[in-house]
Amino acid sequence: MPTELNLWTITVLTMAGIVVRPWRVPEAVWATLAVLSLMLCKLIAPADVWPAIMRGSDVYLFLAGMMTLAELGRRHGVFDWLAAHAARAAAGDGRRLFLLVYLAGTLVTVLLSNDATAVVLTPAVYAVARAVGAPPLPYLLICAFVANAASFVLPVSNPANLVVFGAAMPSLGDWLGIFLLPSIGAITATYVALRWRVRSALPDTIARDIATPPLSAAGRLTTAALAGTVIVLGVASAIGAALGPVTLAAATVALLLTCLQTRSLPTMVLRSLAWDVLLMVAGLFVLIAALQAHGVVAALATWQQQLQAALPAQATPLTGVVLALACNLANNLPTGLLGAATLEHLSAALPLRAAALIGIDLGPNLAVSGSLATILWLSMLRREGVQVSAWQFLKLGAVVMPAGLLAALLLLQVAA
Repeated sequence: MPTELNLWTITVLTMAGIVVRPWRVPEAVWATLAVLSLMLCKLIAPADVWPAIMRGSDVYLFLAGMMTLAELGRRHGVFDWLAAHAARAAAGDGRRLFLLVYLAGTLVTVLLSNDATAVVLTPAVYAVARAVGAPPLPYLLICAFVANAASFVLPVSNPANLVVFGAAMPSLGDWLGIFLLPSIGAITATYVALRWRVRSALPDTIARDIATPPLSAAGRLTTAALAGTVIVLGVASAIGAALGPVTLAAATVALLLTCLQTRSLPTMVLRSLAWDVLLMVAGLFVLIAALQAHGVVAALATWQQQLQAALPAQATPLTGVVLALACNLANNLPTGLLGAATLEHLSAALPLRAAALIGIDLGPNLAVSGSLATILWLSMLRREGVQVSAWQFLKLGAVVMPAGLLAALLLLQVAA
């Protein structure tokens, strides 16, 4: 009993620290304290810490590569250029701008991950909304909701996808066969629900004449590098190669080429990256290893088997719903790690893994605590002087998240 109590106390305090960030202590500090506490309480042997950390090697490489690509896009104006073109295409219609920003957010999420949408598209959308005289918040909300709604179109669209599937990652063709239809459903339903909820805040008319920032030579090179990365990742997915090393290699090439173009040092870009995110993720892998070692994963696997025996037809979508709700209590990254360990313990079939992934990716659209992307989005808003309370987001999420989740899970049954 003391062992279990210590384990759950460390788990709850760690997750509370990561989500709430009391005293503005960084998330990585809480994850590091968790690892130290686990060793002090002899809940994990020091010799087991490094193997637990290395289980996430593909995720670390993927995140490092995506953060580098996103920073290059931000630094060289690619995302500002994209948002400005969306504003010009709106032709003075605030509602059309809403649709175009949503499409731009979908594109960025699909090709560069949900974290990129939160970090780099949010300030660009804010600048464009101000430039055309529109209230920024309805358009900024797009960056939060579409970052999760479009995050399972491709394996690279969300780091959680790599966590859930790990070594069992389907080929690109198989992935699209499973997730393309549910993704379209989630993206469409999320748009309809969000558009309906903010309808009264959207202006009828906005300014037509907005200057489109010129794309520099480095910006054009970055755009080409991003397009090339998408192609390379598509090939890697198609042949079943690990995505982490490929993503980092593509980002490294893009970084070196743009640095040659601008005659700058790579360290200028590398210093801007949120390296502490990798430390936080590594700590969570160790925490999940401790939970797994003390029977938590086995207990969850038993519960899943009981659910499938009691409700064979409903067990798969119910698993997605349960995980979607759990993400908002413990954030989707640790929920995904724990869910992935449970699925691996069960040797779960592909439909169950798919439903779990949909719940983990879409669940965070309910509350601000649901995903790293949403937490990053909030920090971007604060930089611009925009405040969104947890209650404001929850009132929107209570409509938007169930709409997207229901559409995706229903269409998953069709695809499967």
